[in-house]
Amino acid sequence: MEQIVLDHVVKEYIVAKKKKGMLGALVNLFHSEKIRVEAVKDISCTIEKGEIVGYIGPNGAGKSTTIKMMSGIMHPTSGSILVNGLSPQKNRKEVVKNLGVVFGQRTQLYWDLRLGETFELLKRIYRLPEEQYQRTLEELRNVLGLDQFMDIPVRQLSLGQRMRGELAAAMLHEPGILFLDEPTIGLDIDAKQAIRDFILEMNRKKKTTVILTSHDLDDVMKLCTRLIVINKGVIVEDGPIDEIVSRMATYRMLILEVAEPVQEVSCDQVEVMKIEGRKIWCKFDHHAHTAAEVIHALGEEMKIVDLSVREPDVEDAISNIYHS
Repeated sequence: MEQIVLDHVVKEYIVAKKKKGMLGALVNLFHSEKIRVEAVKDISCTIEKGEIVGYIGPNGAGKSTTIKMMSGIMHPTSGSILVNGLSPQKNRKEVVKNLGVVFGQRTQLYWDLRLGETFELLKRIYRLPEEQYQRTLEELRNVLGLDQFMDIPVRQLSLGQRMRGELAAAMLHEPGILFLDEPTIGLDIDAKQAIRDFILEMNRKKKTTVILTSHDLDDVMKLCTRLIVINKGVIVEDGPIDEIVSRMATYRMLILEVAEPVQEVSCDQVEVMKIEGRKIWCKFDHHAHTAAEVIHALGEEMKIVDLSVREPDVEDAISNIYHS
């Protein structure tokens, strides 16, 4: 079922082009040149219910602008957006009832209230029935481990605790769609894993649709099954993450342990990255050669006692997309 549909969406800004220097500053006071900037140029895509989609791109690519348009905060210059069949601009109140949003660098929690008091306030804002609120809060407390800091003011929470609170606040009204913008930024390994586990659990149990923007590629790899890559305001890749990585990351890494130390490798199917004693690190173009072919060719040259093949790296794939 189509849950989010973007059809030829464009977002333009009119900005003042400022001249440099003192004379330029004086000119700007009386006459500033206006220029048109396209943050989002022409985006079309469909996101199905229950998908976890990584929506990534370099800084300034248009990610946050798109999220803000999907959540009704911004209006597109042209094109249309439908969320559950409704326009988030024309039917904002109805649409946001089914949205949860977490921005890693901004808080929706009330700084001077205890975390539990914040949830009570959100219950009234969302007009949640008491039974539904208690049931949902109990589940969130268990999954996110909130009990240890429910009575602590938000301003005294650690970053990891605050982010768990942010996720609970976003899911308190049981939205069908969750927008996550850098949800694990600045967190340690344990806190990141706790948040990833929570996202996967909500998706599994409630079929929550998740749109994730993140520069942390571990988040992308461990959570997403589909990747949408935006660059310079246009979608440059959209598909299953494994397919994109396999296609865009040309090389696979082969790590060998050989019976006798070698000084060099003559096999022209590989590029040697490093040799340390009896260990060899090399890479090969997996579009041109299979691992079996490369291993056979190397086996003709040396006695291999152990080996491992490292699959294409998502970081390499994304880097290739950004610079293509």
